[in-house]
Amino acid sequence: MRTAVYPGTFDPVTNGHMDIIERALKLFDRLYVVVADNPQKNATFTAQERVGMLREALKSHNSRLEIEYFSGLLLDYAKKKKSNVIVRGLRAISDFEFEFQRAQFNREFAKDIETIFIMTKDDYAFLSSSIIKEIAMFQGSVNGFVPAVVEKKLKEKFGK
Repeated sequence: MRTAVYPGTFDPVTNGHMDIIERALKLFDRLYVVVADNPQKNATFTAQERVGMLREALKSHNSRLEIEYFSGLLLDYAKKKKSNVIVRGLRAISDFEFEFQRAQFNREFAKDIETIFIMTKDDYAFLSSSIIKEIAMFQGSVNGFVPAVVEKKLKEKFGK
């Protein structure tokens, strides 16, 4: 069985993330979507909320997906799940520079784990969780940029 791990903070999940997940499912039999905390960011939603939003948004794929929170080294998680592939999404050149450095670092410590990059569709190249939160914070519409469950949670969080 071909398995891969797709990590991220998903704070919140956007349609760009959804695009990467759906396209990764075409390549792999099983995909582990791993919600993680980034110590350099202040999360708007708790890890439990982010996992819940992903599960709701991806409920039609549940037989091939596992969505869970993980705290620790990604390489340890991948080994625990017997996956030798990490999926990373790319929007722009700036993403590539960051992800390339991370992939090189991971390869140094786990030569049997490969990182593959999936370019997001042009429709989502400008999307980021930060932009989505900023729009929602000022009561702008995020319709079409995030799954319906996320749009609802953003309205609850920022009031509208």
